[in-house]
Amino acid sequence: MAISLNVNGKQVQLDIHEDTPLLYALRNDLGLNGPKFGCGLAQCGACTVLVDGNPVQSCVMPVAGAAGRSVTTLEGLGSRAAPHPLQTAFIERQAMQCGYCANGMIMTAAALLEKNPRPGDAEIRNALGRNLCRCGAHGRIVRAVREASHSLEDHQA
Repeated sequence: MAISLNVNGKQVQLDIHEDTPLLYALRNDLGLNGPKFGCGLAQCGACTVLVDGNPVQSCVMPVAGAAGRSVTTLEGLGSRAAPHPLQTAFIERQAMQCGYCANGMIMTAAALLEKNPRPGDAEIRNALGRNLCRCGAHGRIVRAVREASHSLEDHQA
């Protein structure tokens, strides 16, 4: 079945079964490897993407559920030449160790900062609560999100 998606601002057509998880379409058909397969049960957050600006676990969302909606992956936030402030902050703050959680943390934080440009630490922790980090980098992750919120504010001023 042909499914039309808007991924990272580009319209794409996929000949894919409508029940295929969005994660598989993104990784296998479109070569977007930011979202990771973690648990396959929407419990870890590694596969998080933004759908119409909201964080969604793409491992359990059928690709048909994304048709006609805007999907943003980690690759759509920024590039190597012009990274998103969250990407820069995660690198500068060394907010990841193994990288298992990085995609989900960044994408969830991007949605948070879009809705609340200056969240407090408790709000950041609450928003990221569904994303698992097994390395214990939580403190650095919160600092990176806080730093990115200041960078975004500076860019908007």
